[in-house]
Amino acid sequence: QVQLVESGGGLVQAGGSLRLSCAASGSTFSSYAMGWFRQAPGKEREFVAAINWSGGSPYYADSVKGRFTISRDNAKNTVSLQMNSLKPEDTAVYYCAASRGLTVLVSGYEYWGQGTQVTVSS
Repeated sequence: QVQLVESGGGLVQAGGSLRLSCAASGSTFSSYAMGWFRQAPGKEREFVAAINWSGGSPYYADSVKGRFTISRDNAKNTVSLQMNSLKPEDTAVYYCAASRGLTVLVSGYEYWGQGTQVTVSS
């Protein structure tokens, strides 16, 4: 089992930056690919970014490419999402998740955090 706890959400003006962190505990963190997803009110949960077990092969949704950066530190059991040039449409609850393989599918992730709210004002 893997327990995930997100932090770093908040309220920011458009054009600003936030850094989300996800702390993992439990099973072997470094054996999992990690992803970030988000869910806005009334919308389905959507893929944001993912990274493989070693920190390579970062992959991004087109909507965040060039603005968001995913990274991980296996020594600290953390995965982060640096979000720059934020837009009002980035407003959502952001979730980190762990998967046995690198995938963009919600169904491919076995463990989820509780989420952290990101609100971008215009």
